[in-house]
Amino acid sequence: MRILGIDPGTVNLGYGVVDIEEEMHMVDCGVLNASPQVPIQERLRSIYTRLSEILVQHQPDEVAIEEPFIGLNVHSAFAIGRAQAIAILAAANRGLPVYYYSPAQVKQQVTNYGRSDKYQMQEMVRMLLELPQVPQPSDAADALAVAICHIQQSRLNQWLADKS
Repeated sequence: MRILGIDPGTVNLGYGVVDIEEEMHMVDCGVLNASPQVPIQERLRSIYTRLSEILVQHQPDEVAIEEPFIGLNVHSAFAIGRAQAIAILAAANRGLPVYYYSPAQVKQQVTNYGRSDKYQMQEMVRMLLELPQVPQPSDAADALAVAICHIQQSRLNQWLADKS
């Protein structure tokens, strides 16, 4: 099974592709960058086009997307929500199932601690995927963490289903 993890953003959208057989391994990761000086509609169009190309190239079976954290900066949360909607649309247009995880869920599944810091998350991504170094930039590592979260949650759901 192949999972595409997405860390949404309208300036930097991280993506990470992880294969799972017996073990997890990274296929690809990166960041789709867009200048904040470009109008939002153009950034969203570019993200959609480039994300669609990634979907065609890597042929994931499922897509996992991190939900925006709504803290004090509501404007930022709305922008992230727009990028999330574009990612959902790109996946839906390919008929792919989409799963959503909060930042705390991602941290909990990847590090076993829902309040992990960025360094702990990145280091666990490196260890779980047996990479020589932490994936860069950090948005790519975050997207890989979303994919890992989905894999871990799917394993847990399957284990629970088998037990009942």
